[in-house]
Amino acid sequence: MRINEIRSQKGFSQDTLAELSGLNLRTIQRIEKGETTPRGDSLQRLSKALGTSPEELIDCIVKEDKSVLYLLNLSQLSFLAFPLLGIFIPMAIWILQKDKVSSVTKIGKSILNFQLTWTLVFLIFSGPVLYLKAPIMPAAVFVVGTGFLYAYNLMIIVTNALFISRKKQSFYEPSIKFLGQ
Repeated sequence: MRINEIRSQKGFSQDTLAELSGLNLRTIQRIEKGETTPRGDSLQRLSKALGTSPEELIDCIVKEDKSVLYLLNLSQLSFLAFPLLGIFIPMAIWILQKDKVSSVTKIGKSILNFQLTWTLVFLIFSGPVLYLKAPIMPAAVFVVGTGFLYAYNLMIIVTNALFISRKKQSFYEPSIKFLGQ
């Protein structure tokens, strides 16, 4: 962990860091061993004692966790129950994990951009028929078009699950960059 590295560069012992930060020596030991992650007040105290920013320390404790990326990707399947769930569930996972797991922010934004775009297209295409009960297109066109939209979304999710497992670059296209990249 980088806290240990920064402490050593400054020539501090764990006792000195505990004294400067006002944290318990055992807490410092657990943080450096990776048994716990500093948050809130502890993070502020450590950054002040080490003369660095909390953001720099947070960047140091972000880890790789492919299972979170899988979960984030597969959470999009909730669109099958209700289209907006394909946005809200990945958004919740992204918000909870964005400072803890590497690649979550990039993949999370890509997923949300794709799902927002997909939902917008779905609502434009099927909204009048489903919600306004307005027969503006033949039933066959509606069924085939809606089926295509669902199939495409499923294909993107499954393809990206394979890409994540093989550590390849994922893609969520086409999408409007609502959240940027």
